Amino acid sequence: MLVETFYDQVTGTFTYIVVDEKTKKCAIIDAVQEYDPYSACTSTTGADALVDYIDENELQNEWILETHVHADHITAAHYLQQRVGGRIGIGSGIKDVLKMWIPFFEIENDTPVDGSQYDVMFDDGDHFSVGTLQFTVWHTPGHTPACVSYRVENSMFVGDTLFAPNMGTARCDFPGGSAKTLYNTIQRLYSLPDDTRIFLAHDYPSIDEEPLSCVSIAMAKAENVMIRPETSMNDFVIKREAKDKGLAVPKLLLPAIQANLRNGQFGEASPGGTQFIKIPVNKL
Repeated sequence: MLVETFYDQVTGTFTYIVVDEKTKKCAIIDAVQEYDPYSACTSTTGADALVDYIDENELQNEWILETHVHADHITAAHYLQQRVGGRIGIGSGIKDVLKMWIPFFEIENDTPVDGSQYDVMFDDGDHFSVGTLQFTVWHTPGHTPACVSYRVENSMFVGDTLFAPNMGTARCDFPGGSAKTLYNTIQRLYSLPDDTRIFLAHDYPSIDEEPLSCVSIAMAKAENVMIRPETSMNDFVIKREAKDKGLAVPKLLLPAIQANLRNGQFGEASPGGTQFIKIPVNKL
C-alpha cells in the first residue's frame, strides 16, 4: 500500500490518495476545492493535482471518501467524480447532519435530506475494497455525528478526530458535537496496536515547521496534550469545552457546510444562471 499526501496550505488540510500497488487502483480521502471568501471564486488547483497524479501513474480511482462534512473547506468530491470517477462515500451519520443543517440554510429545494446525493453511506463496521486493499469503516463521532475513520492494513485515516499531539483533538461545539462522545471515540482508537499509523486531516505548523500528517498510536497516547489513555472523561470534557469557548467560528463555515451537504456543489442556479451561497444573518 502506498499513501500519497497532498497539503492545502490555506486551510491546513491533508488529502490522501491510497494506492493498491498490485492493481493500481486507488481511493481519495478528503479532497479540497479552493474558495476565496472575498470574491466567492472557486478553484480546483489542488484537485487537479490529484487528477494529474492519478493520470501520470496510470491509476484507476474507485472511491472518493469523506471523513465528515467539513466546516473549514469545500470538498472537491463532485468535481473529482467527474474527472476520475469513483463512488462518493461518507458515514451514515450524515443523515443527522442533513436534518440539522438543511433547515438552517433553508435549502430543501436542492439538497436531499435522505442522503441520496452520496453513492454510499457507511455504517460502522462496513467493509469495502480498493483493489486488494480491504478497508473497514469506523464511526468516530464527537466532532460531528457524521465523522468516520477508514482503517486499512496498519493505517487509520481519522479525519478531525485526533490532531497532532501538540494540538490535541477536534473541537466539539458544532451542532451535534459532543466532548463525551469524542472521548469514547478516542478511547476506541487508543485500543489499536501502538504501531498503527494515524493519518490526520489537518495541521497548522508555524512558518519554520513542516506540517505533520501522520503519527503513531503510541505517539498519540504518550504525547497528546488533550487526552491520553489515563485521562478521565470528566477531565477531558472540562478541558475540551473550556477550549471550545475561546474558538472563533471557522471563516468558511457557512459556505463550506452549505456546499458540502451537496458534495461540494453550490445548488440550483437562479433564473439568470447564477449560483448563490445563502448567508443566514445573526443565526450563529
